[in-house]
Amino acid sequence: MTENKGNNLVKIAMNLILTCLVSGCIIGAVFFITGPTARAKAEQMKEESMRGLVPQAEKFTSVAGEKDTFVAEKDGKKIAYIIPTAPKGYGGPIKLLTAVSTDGTVIDYVALEANETPGLGDRGAKEPFKSQIKGKKEASLEVTKDPSQKDKVQAMTGATISSRAFTLGVKQAVEKAAQMGGKS
Repeated sequence: MTENKGNNLVKIAMNLILTCLVSGCIIGAVFFITGPTARAKAEQMKEESMRGLVPQAEKFTSVAGEKDTFVAEKDGKKIAYIIPTAPKGYGGPIKLLTAVSTDGTVIDYVALEANETPGLGDRGAKEPFKSQIKGKKEASLEVTKDPSQKDKVQAMTGATISSRAFTLGVKQAVEKAAQMGGKS
């Protein structure tokens, strides 16, 4: 009886090993087949995001040594930098892609990923909050709750942490653009 019980355990273990092996092979095959398509789609989405930020650009050249950082060019001249940042917001990191002109002015930004509170903090990726940031230079990228400070970014009601995070991410992009040759 003890020997039979030992055989049953070996059979169960072998069945589990076989199941895991087959499942792993299936997952690997699916990834092998769909991986290139997923990478191509991700590249296409990145290109569309950059085109949306700097529509007048003819081409985007990656910056050597900088991950996901690009220079937008038109007629062979630099017209903008596209820089990723990931400031910490209320719901975790906010992944932004910001376009900064060569004179250090914010052209636009897009939130690639954000887990901010729906209806409050997620408004940082939408109008009218975005309009406050577009066209600003580094010195004006500061969040305030004082409506008399028109040159600063007005905090979203009920979402000050998110307001600061979105603004900080854009400000970090402007600072990096200045280091890369853009003015601030």
